[in-house]
Amino acid sequence: MSACVPARADSARTKHVHPPHSPPPGGPRRFRVAGADLSASIAVFLIALPLSLGIALATGAPLQAGLVAAAVGGIVAGWLGGCPLQVSGPAAGLTVVTADIIVRYGWRTTCAITVLAGLAQLGLGCLRVARSALAVSPAIVHGMLAGIGVTIAVAQLHIVLGGTPQSSVPDNLRALPAQLASPRPADLAVSVLTLTLLLLWPRVPGRAGQLLGKVPAALVAVAGATVVAALAGLRLPKVDLPSWSSHALATLPDGPVLGLVAAVLTTTLVCSVQSLLGAVAVDKLVAARPGLTGRVKRSNLDRELLGQGAANIVSGSLGGLPIAGVAVRSSANVGAGAVSRNSTMLHGVLVVIAALLMVPALEFIPLAALASLVMAVGLKMVSLNHIRTVTRHREVLVYAVTTCGVVFLGVLEGVALGIAVAVGVALHRLTRTRLTHEETEGVHHVHVRGQLTFLAVPRLSRVLHHVPQGADVVVELDGSFMDHAAYETLQDWQKTHTAQGGSVDITGRRPGTRISEPADVDGCRCRPWTPWRNHQCERPGQAPRPGTDRQDGAGVTGGTATGPNSPDNPDNPGGPSKPSSPSDPHGLNAPPALNDPPGPSDPPGPSGYDRPGRRTRPGGPSAPSGASGASGASGRELARGISAFQRNTAPLVRGELARLAREGQQPSQLFLTCADSRVVTSMITSSGPGDLFVVRNVGNLVPLPGEESGDDSVAAAIEYAVDILKVRSITVCGHSGCGAMQALLSAEPGGARTPLKRWLRHGLPSLERMPEDEDARPLLAGRRPVDAAERLCLANVVQQLEHLRAHDAVSRALDAGDLELHGMYFHVGEAQAYLLSKSTGDGESAGDGVFELVLETDLTA
Repeated sequence: MSACVPARADSARTKHVHPPHSPPPGGPRRFRVAGADLSASIAVFLIALPLSLGIALATGAPLQAGLVAAAVGGIVAGWLGGCPLQVSGPAAGLTVVTADIIVRYGWRTTCAITVLAGLAQLGLGCLRVARSALAVSPAIVHGMLAGIGVTIAVAQLHIVLGGTPQSSVPDNLRALPAQLASPRPADLAVSVLTLTLLLLWPRVPGRAGQLLGKVPAALVAVAGATVVAALAGLRLPKVDLPSWSSHALATLPDGPVLGLVAAVLTTTLVCSVQSLLGAVAVDKLVAARPGLTGRVKRSNLDRELLGQGAANIVSGSLGGLPIAGVAVRSSANVGAGAVSRNSTMLHGVLVVIAALLMVPALEFIPLAALASLVMAVGLKMVSLNHIRTVTRHREVLVYAVTTCGVVFLGVLEGVALGIAVAVGVALHRLTRTRLTHEETEGVHHVHVRGQLTFLAVPRLSRVLHHVPQGADVVVELDGSFMDHAAYETLQDWQKTHTAQGGSVDITGRRPGTRISEPADVDGCRCRPWTPWRNHQCERPGQAPRPGTDRQDGAGVTGGTATGPNSPDNPDNPGGPSKPSSPSDPHGLNAPPALNDPPGPSDPPGPSGYDRPGRRTRPGGPSAPSGASGASGASGRELARGISAFQRNTAPLVRGELARLAREGQQPSQLFLTCADSRVVTSMITSSGPGDLFVVRNVGNLVPLPGEESGDDSVAAAIEYAVDILKVRSITVCGHSGCGAMQALLSAEPGGARTPLKRWLRHGLPSLERMPEDEDARPLLAGRRPVDAAERLCLANVVQQLEHLRAHDAVSRALDAGDLELHGMYFHVGEAQAYLLSKSTGDGESAGDGVFELVLETDLTA
């Protein structure tokens, strides 16, 4: 290439050099620790110290082994791992596995097994199979953790009562009545005090509780019990840390080969799965912190597996416990404000310092206090939220079998049983197909619910055989899979039934399902979600309409919808319209660049919205009488949509609508949003009939009282909603790519005073409120708006909230405490909602506001 040819500005190979008048870059960067990382490391250290000792006590290993594992997990796994903010160390989920190995093979062989498990993790990390571990059903993982938690709690209960635990859960349960009959008062008193502090410390009310809550409850509980025991002069077993010179290290494994292999595989499985699931959970916690997502990269699971393997090799070699990612410490690390892996590594350094310098202080800790702490951790592993989740997804059988298998047989055996039951449940669901046949007003409806495979062909043929010849039939496929045998059976029957004078209409979720049309209309193929896209349908052999994508069926390119009434739809009698055309002087048809084009990470449209919009054939048995004669494509599509509602949705909502008709509307909130067709209020708020009192206008504007100039519609709706309907909240919702905001930005003074221009003048205060400084607020989840249009959209929401307060009805309700105001921003291209934070939701400072991300959280769990 010639030297005169300039390099591309966006070339990835272009090197960025410092400006000519700036000092040259310095030498190697020094290691710097952010203040947030330092404070977070201290918080994690205070949690890790007592827990590491307690887990070592529960496994029967030397107590130093817990400190070694905590230090190695923090330094090695924190340095090499792929999840920067995950804290690794001795985990409660490994307690049962490690305790069983120690009983069978001794401590030094257990260290060797830990080293071998680390080598196995390194191999798995090099093979890049980390993602496959996430294929394990969450019900199995939750069941495994619950079983381990039950085992821990039952074993530690004996130490809490002053006794000695047995080697298995059945033995512990048999010995428990005798232990309950003769507890040791000193151990029981210390245990009760530890559990009481552990339970009540996070619940201290008021400002004192906020300040005291920064100190970990585990540290307070163990320290409080230790101080009380020392002051009272109680004589009970305490921590005994021998000299580090006598610390036992790993040796060559000694035992039966098959047993050692099973121990290595079990340790590898539990360590790997718990660490990988913990890394995924940490990613969710990081995403919930505004401003942190860009600074902390998402977890590299293969690198995390390599880091865990290296940590286990070092820990086992130094005589430490097996290591895995620990949820309690990781969540504390993120919650304390950590911003890099330095916090994890510093916590490991602090554990080393404590292990070398704090031995005399640690030896005052009663064993009963540590046992109580570990027992509480074990009980928390039996999570009610997990039980609700698996019950809601009909996987409680998998959860229960895995839990019982781990408790009574062992971890590896319990997980194997859980996998077997999960596979059986999946096969049962795959082969379970429900077929029903009913006649309604002369039309025979055949409903197929479930996967249609060759196993269901005999029943399908039997049901279709009962359909009379020449009848009108609607076959509804409510499933996501149809194999070749079922397809041929259905197609052969359709051809035969049609040849005998009958009609067949096949509808459903399955992509490419043919829908029969009258003789004068060609058949069409509808994608699963196209009914949600304004009942859009492409004819076979027809080129995709402008703005559609035949491959993924999204129906939107560049953010331009292509429904029947879309300007880009050739069926629209108005024809295509372009931005800034003579018929659109105000630019309300925003150009694609301002209309939120979907990025590479934009998910495809949901395919589950087919029920309210399943297609019907015009003039068919379920179409309205006038459908076949509707003039124009828009009329046909409207009739089809209404027909689909009457057939599929109306039966489902008729009871609720009848109740609302009897009792009247009682909405919970007034929702004021833009008239943009892409903003579907019921969908983005998951609301149903009677929930929202909706007011829509161009630009979601709220005119100030006295400035309506003859248009009192918005003020009347506000007064009616607040004074008559008694709504409890009002939400002003703006959205990305708003044409009204574009028109405000591009408006020129003068010109004809059209109704649209007169209306948009109510947005001028928002235009004045919009900060010129790009770094000023409003902010969107901690980031700056991408352009002036987005800045104006956000400022407009804050401004309209102020306009709301100027209305008498709203002002009175706010003063009485009967009403709340909320600001919301919906990003169309990302399908993501943002809420104005409460600290700025009242609009106390001009131009101020932070719109927080609404996460995909299971609020019902």
